[in-house]
Amino acid sequence: MARAKATKRKVRQGPKERVRVLITRARIQRRIQALAKEIRRDFPHEPLHLVSVLKGGVFFLTDLARNLTGKVSFDFIAVSSYGQDTHSSGQVRLTRDLDSSIEGRTVIVVEDILDTGMTLQYLLRLFQHRNPKHLRVAVLLDKPARRIAAVRADYVGFTIPNEFAVGYGLDYSERYRNLPYVGALTLGAKKKRPEK
Repeated sequence: MARAKATKRKVRQGPKERVRVLITRARIQRRIQALAKEIRRDFPHEPLHLVSVLKGGVFFLTDLARNLTGKVSFDFIAVSSYGQDTHSSGQVRLTRDLDSSIEGRTVIVVEDILDTGMTLQYLLRLFQHRNPKHLRVAVLLDKPARRIAAVRADYVGFTIPNEFAVGYGLDYSERYRNLPYVGALTLGAKKKRPEK
């Protein structure tokens, strides 16, 4: 049996990445508890239908749902505007639709981050045509310095500076989602600092 010729291959190293903690796990949990109380104060007896924007909003949806009293259901939707890059393409497209109708329901859109507002603007237009009874938005993070579209959230966890946030569902090239806190990602000198 012929032996395969061993070849030495140079593996290119990526830039050095560093994550600095912006918001601790404990602060996130305390704020989500407060947001759940705010939402229930606004809708004390309504069954709530939470719609999470995949993939980043899943952590936030899970913890928010656990802290909400009363009847709660949820669904998922997926849109794409980033791909593998750190800059939004500006084009938002639906990649996974809801499983059930939202007509006549009290809907809370649950997003990980509101930055340019393009994704949220797209979703609000889409959902308004489906005739929900109430339509509100809860975001874990708000980054107003990046806003392009004239949209706002009804419930905001934290306002953050214009840094690339990762952790607690937020990613960079599908990495860092599993961090239990929100961090600011910086790359090494080979690449300029990413913007979201």
